Amino acid sequence: MGLKVLVVDDDMINRMLLKTLLKKHGKVSDIIEAENGSEALNKVKEDESIDMILLDIMMPIVDGIEFLKIFRADMNHSHIPVIVLSTDDTKKTEVFENGANDFIRKPVKEEALFAKIEQWTH
Repeated sequence: MGLKVLVVDDDMINRMLLKTLLKKHGKVSDIIEAENGSEALNKVKEDESIDMILLDIMMPIVDGIEFLKIFRADMNHSHIPVIVLSTDDTKKTEVFENGANDFIRKPVKEEALFAKIEQWTH
């Protein structure tokens, strides 16, 4: 059974790039997309089988930090690793305080992404 990854980013090009990288990873079988935190929260409600979330911070409607606060408030989600992707290193502390499991600096490199996937999904 492969991994189901939710990619949350308001930038379509970033989502396409991540999908291209994820498709190269042998473990990843499904990729779901959301354009903002609000949409991502709905996708998680609809689909209990999401294994990992790749989360942008700067998004309209519900941003990455707000998403984390709401997502982590629900104990049913405690097993799902959330990896934040951002160009902004100054957000690191805040995302970890709000329940992110890891942080990858954008632009995302294949080796960094694959290493995190291995680390968080055994």
